[in-house]
Amino acid sequence: MKLSDAERIVDVCSFSKQELGFDYLVDISSLDNYGEDPRWTVVYHLYGIASKQYLRLSVSVTEERSELPTVTTVWRTADWHEREIYDMMGIRFRGHPDLRRILMWEGYPYFPLRKDFPLAGKPSDLPEVAFSKSAPMEGGPFVTISGGNDSIAREPRVRIPGTDSVEFNNRVEARADNKQTRGQAFGPGPIEPKK
Repeated sequence: MKLSDAERIVDVCSFSKQELGFDYLVDISSLDNYGEDPRWTVVYHLYGIASKQYLRLSVSVTEERSELPTVTTVWRTADWHEREIYDMMGIRFRGHPDLRRILMWEGYPYFPLRKDFPLAGKPSDLPEVAFSKSAPMEGGPFVTISGGNDSIAREPRVRIPGTDSVEFNNRVEARADNKQTRGQAFGPGPIEPKK
């Protein structure tokens, strides 16, 4: 359903939730209609859990305005959806409790999902803090190593950090004990010992 007045989106969403039973905000997405006016289309995907029905609401926003009222007062989960649209497309949400970038760093001057953004990207200054140390999981104990003789050797939860050795702890030994006691598992249900 297309709304003719984008400023009424909060009223329509509130009515849809309270009166029509569309109590779950599935997603909010945005479209860039580059070269057309209005440039932006914002689509609200709603679902009624009890009725098992979907409702799609869409509003158009001009490039000059590039702003809508927030629906975080209706659904708290709209917070992250609206932040992503702001970050990727540059559409602002008036009254949003924490409208800041969610994927790009603060101070990034562009909006990467706009159709006028080049596929190869644009040069920009990276903040010094972005790449100051290795990623938290880089080389950590839960990173699967390639190769190895079998799946146990590749299992990240039994790997000794900083080596390619495998720690045969109680959990690994319990696998062998369980297999001996119960026999080979072939699916759900009780395991019958071989006769």
